[in-house]
Amino acid sequence: MCIIKSSEELMSFVKKMDRDNSVLQFSIPGKGKYTLVLQEMDDQSIASDIIANPQLEQMIKESQIDYKKGEGMTTSELLKSISVEDFK
Repeated sequence: MCIIKSSEELMSFVKKMDRDNSVLQFSIPGKGKYTLVLQEMDDQSIASDIIANPQLEQMIKESQIDYKKGEGMTTSELLKSISVEDFK
């Protein structure tokens, strides 16, 4: 664990992070201990998921059609529509 004394010092460590060096544990005096984890962005994740599961493509298409028809529901609407009783 390293001790970080400035934002510039922290950024120098962050710039060195990559797939093989993806976890940084550090301490900021007077603030506490931190763990920073680098997570790669995978722009192809949906495409690769569709290749792995062809039914997913059909589900996405159906969802898009329903959304265009106005048959969708927002997360807020869904949360308002359920209660504790629904899980018993």
